[in-house]
Amino acid sequence: MAHDGSAGEGRLHWASGEDNTRIEATPIDGRWIAGSVHEMLAETAARLPTAPAVSFQLKSGPKDPAETLDFATLLAEVNRTANLFRRLGIGPEDRVAYLLPNANETVMALLGGLTAGVVCPVNPMLEASQIAGILRETGAKVVVTMKPLPKVDIAQKVHAALAEAPGVTTVLEVDLARYLTPPIKWLMPFLRPKCPRPHKAQVLDFTEERAKESTTLGFQPEADPDKVAGMFHTGGTTGHPKLARHTQRGMIYNGRLTALAVIQSDDVLICPLPLFHVLAAYPVLMTVLASGAHLVLPTPAGYRGDGVMDNFWALIERWGVTFMVMVPTAASALMQRQVNHDVSTLKFAICGSAPMPVELFKRFEAATGVKILEGYGMTEATCLVSVNPPDGAQKIGSVGLPIPYTHTKILQTDGAGGILKVCDIDEVGEICVQGPGVFPGYSDPVLNAALFAEGDGVQGRWLRTGDLGRMDADGYLWITGRAKDLIIRGGHNIDPATIEEAMCKHPAVVFAGAIGQPDAHAGEVPAVYVELADGAEVTMEALEAFAREEITERAAVPKYIEILQELPKTAVGKVFKPDLRKSAIARTYERALAEAGIEADVSVYDDRKLGMVAEVRPRDPGTDDAAMDHVLGGFPRPWRRAG
Repeated sequence: MAHDGSAGEGRLHWASGEDNTRIEATPIDGRWIAGSVHEMLAETAARLPTAPAVSFQLKSGPKDPAETLDFATLLAEVNRTANLFRRLGIGPEDRVAYLLPNANETVMALLGGLTAGVVCPVNPMLEASQIAGILRETGAKVVVTMKPLPKVDIAQKVHAALAEAPGVTTVLEVDLARYLTPPIKWLMPFLRPKCPRPHKAQVLDFTEERAKESTTLGFQPEADPDKVAGMFHTGGTTGHPKLARHTQRGMIYNGRLTALAVIQSDDVLICPLPLFHVLAAYPVLMTVLASGAHLVLPTPAGYRGDGVMDNFWALIERWGVTFMVMVPTAASALMQRQVNHDVSTLKFAICGSAPMPVELFKRFEAATGVKILEGYGMTEATCLVSVNPPDGAQKIGSVGLPIPYTHTKILQTDGAGGILKVCDIDEVGEICVQGPGVFPGYSDPVLNAALFAEGDGVQGRWLRTGDLGRMDADGYLWITGRAKDLIIRGGHNIDPATIEEAMCKHPAVVFAGAIGQPDAHAGEVPAVYVELADGAEVTMEALEAFAREEITERAAVPKYIEILQELPKTAVGKVFKPDLRKSAIARTYERALAEAGIEADVSVYDDRKLGMVAEVRPRDPGTDDAAMDHVLGGFPRPWRRAG
């Protein structure tokens, strides 16, 4: 009998908590065949050598050229890449970073990096100084990035960052121009921008160097499931980047379990999300390796790529997609476009990254006829924690059942990891997780303090997610807010999701981000920023009246509403609340000073110890600090005089 759904057992029926108990009756190690990610890929390549593994198209048109790698070719190219990294001095504990948009080479860098050593994906949209800091913290020796192209500044930022990251010895450049067609391909040598190299690292061509290597792996890969094979920087919408260490066990688990319960070898997944994010790297890519399914990567920038949204339904038809992977912001954008192609092959839409507004959920299913499997995950759990089961009830607004072998508890803690109480059914507390995907901790031990909860009433250690939620009587998990996102108004806790869900019911609003705005009296008062649908118009008075009517909790009615052309978002579509908080702090402090007769410009920066700090530059240089402190001292966030 096969050990997993990808190798012949067939997809397991998974519909309820009782099914979890049945599935977990087989010890998890009994379902594993591979001891490493590379071994998992090799098994699938042996079983399905000519089956399509990964397809990438540079442009978004339904007839634009695409390059498809079958599983045998993908294995060969991963072997070449891992051999190349070893030649460049990467041992089992050494780090390879990549800063790339999506492409077939990105898959090779990810899998080759974790096979040869430890792979460290880095968001290429960060600024050079941020990139340098992450490269220093990872200790990366080799960096894989883009060769300069017109209108793209990734290469320029990486080379500038290397001046501040002297530990990097080699840069491997990926030339995406190879995917171009004549005549633009012929013109590229004349169009390619120059890129200064203010560093001493050697710069090599990724394709040329890979071609020198054997398609057979030249070393025995580490088979220890507890070996750290990846490090992803996180911090996302709520703080400074941290390096989360990921083991092969967690990576394999994300692939095997999703293949066991959701994805099969004849499925086609379209994933316009970046491969530097855990959602694309683990539940998507690892599931492809485990199941033998086909992954489609449309354009380097995915959903942000030129024409991807406009051509999306045509791409579904072109590739015969059965599973689409999305985030709420993508769903919102797609709902502003007509579903004008044959999408009958679609089975489900998998949605993660952030909670989906209920109204958007309903609109999407009504327009497409496709069920949404909304899930929940986090970098610290090697991504997947729960998902609405494909064979069970789809509870709109819930993030589903914990996946088999992963357990969740709703706990109240003392803030230092001690457990005060295990919450009852439907009682809100902090979501805590235990399972094979839970990471061993951050690379910086200081960050691991109070990260896990343990104490009376529970067995073992439980990862504190920082998310607030509840479990219903059927075992479904409901996210009610982010612990750090709580708006605390005069000691009264307000869940921002209450405000966001209400505002998204307005027909003109597609997204909302609620935050706590500084207030000298209450500490914080609720404020909300909204993004309107294309072409929609609404007055501020109408939005304010709508908020008062829809938000039944009086304290949660926003004191301030602002319409933005587009809410700031992360690369995977989460509303980036730090930018909203900074805007609110600057605006509130400037207004308070102006009311006291002090004209000043306020900006906000992040301090590792103090958090967000307001930097005040009075327009009159003779303004006394004591006068400004008299105004700003009553606000909760610290301030300093500029200069």
